[in-house]
Amino acid sequence: MPSERMEAMRVAVAGGTGLIGKLVVRELGVAGHEPVVLARAQGVDLVSGEGLPARLAGCEEIIDVSNKNTLRRKQAVEFFTRAASTLLAAGADAGVRQVITLSIVGIDDVALGYYLGKRAQEEVVRNGPLSWSILRATQFHQFPEQLLDSAVGPFAIVPDSLSQPVAAVDVARALVAQVGRPAAGYLPPIAGPERLRMADMARRLVKAQGSHKIVVPVRLPGGIGKAMAGGALLPRDGCTQGSQTFADYLRQVEGRR
Repeated sequence: MPSERMEAMRVAVAGGTGLIGKLVVRELGVAGHEPVVLARAQGVDLVSGEGLPARLAGCEEIIDVSNKNTLRRKQAVEFFTRAASTLLAAGADAGVRQVITLSIVGIDDVALGYYLGKRAQEEVVRNGPLSWSILRATQFHQFPEQLLDSAVGPFAIVPDSLSQPVAAVDVARALVAQVGRPAAGYLPPIAGPERLRMADMARRLVKAQGSHKIVVPVRLPGGIGKAMAGGALLPRDGCTQGSQTFADYLRQVEGRR
């Protein structure tokens, strides 16, 4: 029997111009929904709320993939709590019925400043005015590429960590799949099909890029480093498994050369 098609909805995407946000916008269109991007480029400030009411008009659900690239605890906590609080309040005023928030596998066990910000965001969502679903994902295939791009000189410092990397498009599809469904609280986390060490991923990526960077794995100090190296970033009790492997991603990288 043919699968039942979900009723088309107007769905706001907070952070819709970022890596994962662009994919969410695309997948919403594929599914027949109308995406509405919430980003500075559209005159929206998630922290102050400027531009939110107009953009949220007529939206039935929100997918929140907003982000701030910082490892500083104060900055991360401040951004994620303020942005989430402002977004949820504006969503409630607009009659939005569900927020679907992207989070990260392992944040309960790794006390990085960024992860503490994501913990705080989850708390705001859980206690907010909207029905909610939270999807935790492992690190994207693009993560080692970001580390290499930020390296100065021939050496690339890479954390000694064990990961189960997932394709960003698989995460986007999982987020969009929740649209139109009853709010579920914590969804099963999503991860890729294989466990890999970050330094090995970075070395394979260097080869695929045709680069000459030298990867230097470094264990972060204290409990954070021990947890990351020991598998704290892996899903524990089952997960949704993405279909794309890191090798699939490397072939895409090679195709860009």
